[in-house]
Amino acid sequence: MDVVNIFVTGELGESLEDFVHDQRRFTFDRLGPEGPRRLVEGPMWAFVDWVMDELAGLEMCRRLRADPRTAEAHVTMVLEEDDPDDRRRALRAGADDYVIGPLTRTAVLDRVLALQSRGMDRHASQKFELGALTIDMAALQARWAGEPITLRPNEFRLLRFLAENPNRVLTREDLINGLGKREPPIDERTVDVWIGRLRRAIKAAGGGNPLRTVRSLGYVFDLG
Repeated sequence: MDVVNIFVTGELGESLEDFVHDQRRFTFDRLGPEGPRRLVEGPMWAFVDWVMDELAGLEMCRRLRADPRTAEAHVTMVLEEDDPDDRRRALRAGADDYVIGPLTRTAVLDRVLALQSRGMDRHASQKFELGALTIDMAALQARWAGEPITLRPNEFRLLRFLAENPNRVLTREDLINGLGKREPPIDERTVDVWIGRLRRAIKAAGGGNPLRTVRSLGYVFDLG
């Protein structure tokens, strides 16, 4: 089943249940200034409040467009009122369109379904590059300096999540949540098995060991 990722900057994003329609699962998450806290696989839609707690919605739009993970997302600015100047500023900042708040689950789904029916949904970038590492999402293939890295599906997704968060300590819980592995519950030590396989695969492809263990905390993908 295809997944459509819907992110909302307000509290609504934390309270909505998944919705299944026409062989697609629509998932909801809250979006903060740091961007998505998990892998985004498939089309992404972002609803950005004009006023946010941490920063202005216009700045959030600019960040989404500058972030390789979200550059192709469909961004809708949620305006407090229908002001022509605000509409123009939102579009200049990178928004695709706008709605007048407050948002509801029905309003979000109606907007996403309507635009999808017109063929306006976007897909995540197909390639991700970080130094010598290249990840081709369409082909489910990773390479180190051109050499294929042989990976199982879990390790492929783990590598992508680590590469999207370089030089950052990620706990085992962060990695489980980042891969969307919350149900059924997974033993955190399973992450150690994934990391071990990933390390061996990268080493076999000539990439050395860019995965560093931080004792009692987690792991870091070191960007040299």
